[in-house]
Amino acid sequence: MTCDFPPENTGFLRSRRLRATGAAGVLLAAALLTGCGQDSGDTSTGTATSEAARAVPERTTTPSNSASKSAPATAAMTQDQKDRKKLLDSTKITYDKAVTTAEGAVSGGKVVDLDLRGPGKSDDDTDRESASPSASASPSGTASPSGSASASPKSTGASPGDASASPAATGPEWVATVAATDGTEHTVRIDAVSGKVVKSTEDTDQDAEDKSRTADWVAKAKQTPQQAAKAATDKKKGTVTSLELDENDKNVLVWSVDVVDKSWNETTVDVDAATGSVTAEETDTD
Repeated sequence: MTCDFPPENTGFLRSRRLRATGAAGVLLAAALLTGCGQDSGDTSTGTATSEAARAVPERTTTPSNSASKSAPATAAMTQDQKDRKKLLDSTKITYDKAVTTAEGAVSGGKVVDLDLRGPGKSDDDTDRESASPSASASPSGTASPSGSASASPKSTGASPGDASASPAATGPEWVATVAATDGTEHTVRIDAVSGKVVKSTEDTDQDAEDKSRTADWVAKAKQTPQQAAKAATDKKKGTVTSLELDENDKNVLVWSVDVVDKSWNETTVDVDAATGSVTAEETDTD
């Protein structure tokens, strides 16, 4: 009889449906796993990108911050300060050695003025004219020794040979005015690196009155240039770059001493030429 066949066919169809359902479940599970894996990868990549985005600005901005901190050290210096630093860095002979050398070049000579100048600087074109506060007005109320008219005896004129820097000058020079025993002035140029005398000339334009005044000042100056410089540097620490014997606006004979400190600022200190006491002080911070 054929009545037994339907149950067998029913079981067979049910078995096929179960296998199809199982396969579909496997495919769905695989799809879900794949989707989770992709989401996980995208999240990881996004996190790494965010971290890199934060790290790059840190790496690029840090050096610029360091540069901005170091740059002002040079940028903050004025041109005058840079010029002073350059001049002193190239100078090997100190003012006291220059004084001794200059006085040795003139018989019985005494230094009444000493000025450190850069290469090619003439008597009418000195560093002090552009950098020193005494170029316009010193604490003593007198003009710079390298300036034009003043009460200084050396302002009466200069030898034609002194009108410009020494032809042999290729580096800094100490330019000294040395008075002989009769008051006659001599200009002595000294190489500020080797310490040798480059040139020495007599001022032939002085008259009898000029010489008498210079000799009188030398006799009244109980303080030597070295003693005046020490008094000035005791008051203001630094390097002496010039000194001048002159009368201030109260007709007191003083040594005006220029001192450059570690910040490359220049201070002019007036020292009483008779007593050695400091009478005035002025700092140029330009």
